[in-house]
Amino acid sequence: MNETTQQAIVQTLREKILSGELAPGQRLVEAQIAQWLGVSRTPLRYALSVLSSQALLERSGARGYVVRRFSVQDVLNAIDVRGTLEGLAARTVAERRVDAGLEKSLQECLREGDAIFSAGRLGEGDETRYAAMNGRFHELIVDAAQNTAISAALSLNDKIPFVSPSTVVFDETAREHQFLMLMYAHRQHHAIVGALLNGEGARVEALMKEHTYISKESLNLSSSRFHLISGAA
Repeated sequence: MNETTQQAIVQTLREKILSGELAPGQRLVEAQIAQWLGVSRTPLRYALSVLSSQALLERSGARGYVVRRFSVQDVLNAIDVRGTLEGLAARTVAERRVDAGLEKSLQECLREGDAIFSAGRLGEGDETRYAAMNGRFHELIVDAAQNTAISAALSLNDKIPFVSPSTVVFDETAREHQFLMLMYAHRQHHAIVGALLNGEGARVEALMKEHTYISKESLNLSSSRFHLISGAA
């Protein structure tokens, strides 16, 4: 079972949680889920562990998981917190100046994103590639700030579902809209790198905060659907 297939199972289960097909509080039995998806249990265990680390699932017993309940407002608040903390990190990096190694890594992220969007649509696997690139991009900036308080706070904050920059939500029914939305987010990546390289601390801090609005939009859920998947009353 290759890594791409494992990631596809992760994405499939994530979408089923987001849609409410796997309901908040529902217990996931490994054998039943494997049969349902038509996959073997080894890659499924990997997928369940990944979704648990992303706080979409909670451990229940020795091998079981349940779909986590969460507050809609918790998610939105945590996205705002991420923007504030990452903005501070980016400002720190800009004012300290970007070294050659960081510039090279950031430019690699930009090129990878450019390649994803060059076809004019999202192809197979592009969602996974974008999410991984996006996670690396944000991680590079946070790590470069060398502020353990920011890193620790973000690590805790990212335990709330859908908040981590490496967790990007996709909806198969709105692929064209999501392509345009994510392409705009990637243009923001270019602007962020430009501000970092120019040492524009205040500007890059504002850009990072604005960038989080894309995370909210990428949930691509109506208020009623949001309440459905959160298990809210």
